[in-house]
Amino acid sequence: MNQPRPLLIGGQPRSTSLRDAIRNPYNGEVIAEVCLADDAAAEEAVRSVEAAAREMRRLPAHARAAACAKIAEALRQRQEDFAQVMVAEAGKPLSDARREVSRAIQTFLVAGEEAKRVGGEVIPLDWTPGMDRYLGLTRRVPVGPVLGITPFNFPLNLVAHKVAPALAIGTAILIKPAPQTPLTALLLGEVVQQTGLPPGALNVVPCDNAIAQRLVEDERFSVLSFTGSAAVGWMLKGKAGKKRVLLELGGNAGVIIEPDADLDLAAQRCAVGGYGYAGQTCISVQRILVQESVSAAFTEKLLALVRALKAGDPRREDTVVGPVINQAAVSRIEQWIQEALQRGARRLQGGGRTGNVFDPVVLTDVAPDMKVSCEEVFGPLVAVTPYRTFDEALRMLNESHYGLQAGVFTRDVNRIFQAFRDLEVGAVLANEIPTFRADHMPYGGVKDSGLGREGVRYAMEELSELRLLVINQAEARS
Repeated sequence: MNQPRPLLIGGQPRSTSLRDAIRNPYNGEVIAEVCLADDAAAEEAVRSVEAAAREMRRLPAHARAAACAKIAEALRQRQEDFAQVMVAEAGKPLSDARREVSRAIQTFLVAGEEAKRVGGEVIPLDWTPGMDRYLGLTRRVPVGPVLGITPFNFPLNLVAHKVAPALAIGTAILIKPAPQTPLTALLLGEVVQQTGLPPGALNVVPCDNAIAQRLVEDERFSVLSFTGSAAVGWMLKGKAGKKRVLLELGGNAGVIIEPDADLDLAAQRCAVGGYGYAGQTCISVQRILVQESVSAAFTEKLLALVRALKAGDPRREDTVVGPVINQAAVSRIEQWIQEALQRGARRLQGGGRTGNVFDPVVLTDVAPDMKVSCEEVFGPLVAVTPYRTFDEALRMLNESHYGLQAGVFTRDVNRIFQAFRDLEVGAVLANEIPTFRADHMPYGGVKDSGLGREGVRYAMEELSELRLLVINQAEARS
């Protein structure tokens, strides 16, 4: 086996005596070892990112924009390298991995453009008598060093969604990658250090939970940006102290399908949204609510599409449903399915499993309080439930402690706007699944789904604050 992959601190590799093995989720093989931060390395990383943040905030917009463009170009040149790493460490199907690299390229390209658009405004202050010569100017300034904690399911693009806005607004960031998928983040770190940015603009620090918690509590960070489970995210918020906290958490995304919908389109999109990357995305389609007059027709179309999905080896270009991330995920998903079946749910499709690869599962007769409905499955499973009225469907979809995104399939524009008004989610998608995301759009949820918004410009706003300059234009006395 090759030497353990070192941490990246201050633009340099940093080895420690602590090691962790990275396993391929599909076949269980150890594909690499990585170093984990010890106390000394963690302290070095924090000091490095703190120093780099002071340099980054002085960089002109053109330098920040050029750095983001260089990163995008390097990703384009090494697209296959990044894709193969994600296939190996995340079990991501090859076509999905290549698509993720393309999205990360777009994320950095957008960041490069937005770096040049960080403006302010002129505020006349002469509304009050006696302030005739006063003028206000605003600009956005970075709040300070960022701690980014990222999940396994998008090991490149969700890292990019923390790194790119930080670099574009002019600050430094320390990334603590998911323990299952640190290799992609370390590879991105190598790319960033070749852009000429200050050393420490991006530090990549795999570490255990104890070190991660200390980083969260460290007052030298001004922002905690976390993507992951709701339970962990809200726990970390309680430990973050006075720093700004951004949380992009889980969901159990719902879709409403009305009788006037294009059922072929709805079924095709739900099959894509429910089973791509084995459902391991927080906006994966999980709950499908179908008006009862078209429920049978829609379900038949959906089942035909689901049966045709290729499950298995993520290295194959035609694989859609690869492995879930580890055995713990397998056990949890199986337990939730069995619980639902024992309580009266019916399985219309699926049930087999080879290693960590599930055959895609479709359930019906699912009660709202079953875990496969009210919690986040994070697996290749959807539940189809009929409803009578549109108001009932809106109420059913809102009966969740999550609120990330929701889809509504209908040709009735009034119902689209009713859903936009009444659904308790961060985004409503009309005639599209909630799994849709464009990397420059505002993205985030309400309720247990999080705080704040990602999407490059919106994340830049979250990582910065307004600063006001007041000018007294009084004429000098001679």
